[in-house]
Amino acid sequence: MRARPTLISIALATLLGGTAIASCGGAQKVSDSSSTSAAAASNTSAGDTVPSTPKPTKPTVSIPASVPTTLKVTDLTVGTGPQAEDGSTVVLHYVGVLSSDGTEFDNNYDGDPMGVVLGSGGVIPGWEKGLIGVQAGTRRQLDIPNDLAYGNTSRGDVIKAGDALTFVVDVLAVAPPVSTEQEPFTSVAASASPADQVASVDLVDGNGAEWVNGQHGLANILVFRADTGALIQSTYKAGAQDLVLGELLPGLNEGLQGMKVGGRRQITMPYASAYGDQGNDRLGLPAKTDVVMVIDLVAVY
Repeated sequence: MRARPTLISIALATLLGGTAIASCGGAQKVSDSSSTSAAAASNTSAGDTVPSTPKPTKPTVSIPASVPTTLKVTDLTVGTGPQAEDGSTVVLHYVGVLSSDGTEFDNNYDGDPMGVVLGSGGVIPGWEKGLIGVQAGTRRQLDIPNDLAYGNTSRGDVIKAGDALTFVVDVLAVAPPVSTEQEPFTSVAASASPADQVASVDLVDGNGAEWVNGQHGLANILVFRADTGALIQSTYKAGAQDLVLGELLPGLNEGLQGMKVGGRRQITMPYASAYGDQGNDRLGLPAKTDVVMVIDLVAVY
């Protein structure tokens, strides 16, 4: 089972010129479907600091002595920072094996991390329950009975009806839940004249790790029309956005340089550095329209 985008929306990340967190089939509910909503991120407020964590190496999984009949949660390494709760976004790598004999059916250590919005129903119940309390840097083993996995349904070529599953996950970042009511503002000052260059200002200074080119960042984003100041997109709804600095819109790549975790930055981009002459219909942005974005950087990894 290979990775496919879901859980954290791919749409806004794609519109920003970036990537999206991809989830892998091994942890998905049988019934869930890919989300394509352009508004999909929730994270901590700009003042909270989530530590940066290096990409982990794929672990060797020790299967339980007997096939689990209840959920067992074991922390192999304890992390730091905010603890995950319902509504939190958890970004992780994982490997999954059959609890009975250790046969591996999936892992994503050789690819992009996976994003899980706890409580959204996007993953199996054993993950929904078993990831509560994790922190960035945690390595956790989940021994999951079949009724909290796929029950009496087969999944792919390896997972058969009634199989219990064991996962080891490495948590890269945790973004506590927020809601649209916690958006920092819903409009910006309208600009009567077009911008002639990218301009950025820190509304909140970050005190965590600096975001460097090529590195993933977990961010909450507000998008405004510069000409009217109107909010046209917000990610304060269903899960945080995974962005790779250096692979975004040119204006974002420029304006985000030097930003640190915990910071909130406002970036004004001439249309040529954003969506160009054509604008962006999916965002409701007319042709040749400048853009203002406000970014809260939650974590880098």
